[in-house]
Amino acid sequence: MDDKRGAIIVVDDDVGVLRRLDRVLRFEGYGDVVLCERADDAWPALERSRPLAMILDLMMPGVDGYAMLDRMRAERPDVPVIVATAIDDLDAVVRCMKAGAFDYVPKSAETARLIASLEHATMIGRLLADNKALRDSLLLDDGRVMGYFEPIVTRDRKMTDIFRYLAAIARSDKPILITGESGTGKELFAAAAHAASGRSGELVTVNIAGLDDTMFSDTLFGHKRGAFTGAEADRPGLIERAKGGTLFLDEIGDLPQQSQVKLLRLIEQRRYYPLGADMTRSSDALIVAATNRDLHEACAAGTFRQDLYFRLETHLIRLPPLRERAGDIPLLVELFLSRAAEKFAKPAPVVPPELYDLLGAYDFPGNVRELESMVHDAVGRASGRTLSLDSFKSRVFKPGIRSSTSRSFAAGVYSALPSLPTIREASDALIAEALSRAGGNQGVAAGLLGLSRTALNRRLKQLDGDGA
Repeated sequence: MDDKRGAIIVVDDDVGVLRRLDRVLRFEGYGDVVLCERADDAWPALERSRPLAMILDLMMPGVDGYAMLDRMRAERPDVPVIVATAIDDLDAVVRCMKAGAFDYVPKSAETARLIASLEHATMIGRLLADNKALRDSLLLDDGRVMGYFEPIVTRDRKMTDIFRYLAAIARSDKPILITGESGTGKELFAAAAHAASGRSGELVTVNIAGLDDTMFSDTLFGHKRGAFTGAEADRPGLIERAKGGTLFLDEIGDLPQQSQVKLLRLIEQRRYYPLGADMTRSSDALIVAATNRDLHEACAAGTFRQDLYFRLETHLIRLPPLRERAGDIPLLVELFLSRAAEKFAKPAPVVPPELYDLLGAYDFPGNVRELESMVHDAVGRASGRTLSLDSFKSRVFKPGIRSSTSRSFAAGVYSALPSLPTIREASDALIAEALSRAGGNQGVAAGLLGLSRTALNRRLKQLDGDGA
């Protein structure tokens, strides 16, 4: 059951509207409803209660809804504001959204539309409050908030444990190795490590992928004039630019073996040779490396030097995939939704609750980056006020990936069984598992099974009939 503890503040100069919304909200389980006939009355209510959300009329005497939105955005951005007004005009919608409204619901719409928007607003508000509480708990000994983690949106305990560890070791001069699947945010953590290190120099990024040994040496260490054909002047490398700062080596698992020797020397001796130079230079840069590869396996296969791996993993950070922190999905969807809406210059569509059932059943091989791409595409396609599930379903239910995965899964599972289940037993078990993963949502479960909603309903009726 949803937590509806907290106040819903309704601001409207129409007493009849206030009374109607009071009855509706209390019927829906909101026990603390504060009614305000004027915008000015809302501020004492905001101070003395724990507000979940505000429902605001636009056209009121004195301070109108637009002015109220501006002030709410400046002073109480933690309280989501739903504009409920008789004005059903696109310009008004855009103006409200730009002023910080969470949603815009015409009074002519069904009551269910307002309640759905309110439930969504309160859910996101609680998530943001939890996120803020976690961030506020990340204090250094002198009371300063570790603001360098601000770009990383999460309320997951595993992630905040990583924050604490990274803050503790970032001022060390030893290398930091960040591992994790593609799209988990390794670049953000590298930036956070640099910020937490307190270094005055730059964060300089080198993407190792596609660099051969010569390109790596020239990019990182630079060259002297005449070092090779076309080298008409001295050119410092990126390691020189990272002096007093941080050198971030992305995709370190792709580093050629010849280059691995040079990087090992840099880490151990803090010295390097520019191409064509006979004198070494020193470096004080913090080295942060990242990879989505298993370097243990690479060492065993002989493609990555074990001594380099041991140097790099002095401080090791393993980032969890999105499927292991699914509680962050609503927060991330809300963030990407607002970014995409701003990009496309349109009001942010309302998120249907079914979306979270759908995304919660997906394993996100592309992690946070894939989710951002999904939301951006869906907002770009959106033509109405509610976000369509179609573009999400087209990505979650990919027939080609499903069939190859299913074949390998079946070969592995069924070959280990002493006897095969019947078709009926296997079908019943699959349906039960799909419903469990979909949180009981039959539409999502049908998609997971590659069935139509009608076909799944028919099978469920057969199950009920057999159980009767």
